[in-house]
Amino acid sequence: MAFNLKGRSFLTLLDFTPDEIRYLLDLSSELKTSRRAGHRGRTLEGKCIALLFEKPSTRTRCAFVAACVDEGAHPEYLGKNDVQFGKKETTKDTARVLGRMFVGIQFRGFAHKTVEDLAQYSGVPVWNGLTDRFHPTQALADTLTLQENFGKNVRGLGLAYVGDGRNNVANSLLVVSAKLGMDFRCVSPESLFPEKALLEQCRAIAATTGAKITVTAKVDEGVKGAHALYTDVWASMGEEDKIAERIALLKPYQITEGMFQKTGRGDAIFLHCLPAFHNLETEVSKKTPDICEVTEEVFEGPRSRVFDQAENRVHTIKAVMVATLGNK
Repeated sequence: MAFNLKGRSFLTLLDFTPDEIRYLLDLSSELKTSRRAGHRGRTLEGKCIALLFEKPSTRTRCAFVAACVDEGAHPEYLGKNDVQFGKKETTKDTARVLGRMFVGIQFRGFAHKTVEDLAQYSGVPVWNGLTDRFHPTQALADTLTLQENFGKNVRGLGLAYVGDGRNNVANSLLVVSAKLGMDFRCVSPESLFPEKALLEQCRAIAATTGAKITVTAKVDEGVKGAHALYTDVWASMGEEDKIAERIALLKPYQITEGMFQKTGRGDAIFLHCLPAFHNLETEVSKKTPDICEVTEEVFEGPRSRVFDQAENRVHTIKAVMVATLGNK
């Protein structure tokens, strides 16, 4: 069933109904099939789209560019040194300028209020490529990956997020799990449990969708029966001064093959939003060997679906843009 999402911004999955989310996932799958068949789309033909980045990115930038070009749009990258945004010009003013020049704006940065202000004042759809609170395009790609491995109906599917339970990725997975009736487990130290207000909001949603939400510091309890184990880096961008503290706190939550054995499922898969520390081949991990949130055995092993997730960023982002610009 198609939904009219024309003109809508995509700031958090809290703003979308379960059926609307399923529609976006179905559209993502359709667009992925079309792309793999070698078809070029024209749903965004002639449209100029602004890609506004306070924070650098590999997957988000490349996925938005590829999605735009695939459907005939022109993406314009605006890095933090390319515009006066936040320095000489307010968010409100920047939003009104960009809204006169572009049909849609992607924002990836720090404060969630910034993307909210862009959506309020620009007059065009605004898409959240990541803020300190949410990463909704990532959660859509993750859900599409789960569907590809376990079937379209993810109701009751066990997703265990292991690590820092109050970052933007964990928040968005909590939301999408509640919306789609999944069995979500946040497995983290108590000091990194999800924000209470968001947790209560998602539990209220879960009461209407049949979702199950578990928050626990106990690894064995959290991963038992899980279809997927998901983790993220232990210190996000801007938290580099907390690396030593996080290593001490999260070392027991490192994803290993032993942890997968505790799921009791031979078909359990590994998910990660990337970039990941899984060996000593990066500058950071060479300096801090204990920073790896997942072992090389798991990351490079047959359970890993991380590069499927990365590709799926393109298809889900494309679906969001196509749906909200009103061409599908």
